[in-house]
Amino acid sequence: MNMIKKMLVAPAAVLAIWAASAQAATDDAIAARLKPVGEVCVQGEECKGVEIASAAAGGGGAKSPDDIIAGHCGACHSTGVLGAPKIGDTAAWKKRADEQGGIDGLLAKAITGINAMPPKGTCGDCSDEELKATIEKMSGL
Repeated sequence: MNMIKKMLVAPAAVLAIWAASAQAATDDAIAARLKPVGEVCVQGEECKGVEIASAAAGGGGAKSPDDIIAGHCGACHSTGVLGAPKIGDTAAWKKRADEQGGIDGLLAKAITGINAMPPKGTCGDCSDEELKATIEKMSGL
């Protein structure tokens, strides 16, 4: 019987050491998952990391109509999804422009959203001027 106990002690010790190291790795993984992904910045107070985030988002420079179309508009307007006027279909765009009050009317609908199109066509950081230039490029007006 003594021999059986000796044979069981070594595997039990290895299992205990393995369990302790596995728990340590699990605690590190849990801590990494619970780590904050950002911070709240209050106007007038220093906010660390804002420069890095703005640089990663494109540096705040003006976006070209082609970039906006590729990133936000093309998914629907290149194929006419849910009745969206297709890029380059000047007649369809002109009809809408006449109904809405010209390019400025189309811009107003683009800003607020229309039918299935969300406000600003999902380009929340696009300026009104960038959106207007994009509408002009897509419509040919």
